[in-house]
Amino acid sequence: MSNIDVLKTRNQDFAVGFAQSDLAPLPRLGMIIVACIDARVDPTTVFGLELGDAVIMRNNGGRITSAIIDEITALSLLVGRVTSQDAPVFHIMLMQHTKCGAQQFAVPEFQAHIKERTGIDVSASGITDQESDLMVDIARLRDAPNLHGGLTVSAMLYDIETGQVREIAPTQSLAELRSNTGDV
Repeated sequence: MSNIDVLKTRNQDFAVGFAQSDLAPLPRLGMIIVACIDARVDPTTVFGLELGDAVIMRNNGGRITSAIIDEITALSLLVGRVTSQDAPVFHIMLMQHTKCGAQQFAVPEFQAHIKERTGIDVSASGITDQESDLMVDIARLRDAPNLHGGLTVSAMLYDIETGQVREIAPTQSLAELRSNTGDV
């Protein structure tokens, strides 16, 4: 049996008795979780999420990039349109993890190699120190002019050896962060 066959069989098991066709398109918990694409780091498993609980966005390192900011901005506007609300209702949780492969993206020689070979700049995805990098990512959200100040953000670090998450930055609104730019 191929891996595709395994997935198809698992989907058949999932679809038996499927009764969630009426889920709202907006996440029940009002959460957007930005996490790494590492297969060991699945926010739905780590936080016991169910279908419809949260929006999960994943990329190398779980970093806030211009693409992630664009997606959050567009999603916020879409939610505003669907709900007829001016202010978005999302909390953005950033979740990085220990022993992340994106630490290699912080190595200048490897960055140069990727850039030379593909033209891709991976510097924004590099992990040097998870705690400080999470604070940099919060600052990237804070400084994104198209993101509504009513959005809230927090940051967690997931330990792949223990399964525990540790809060790195408590919940703050982007408006609060913008008014206290020295505090990030």
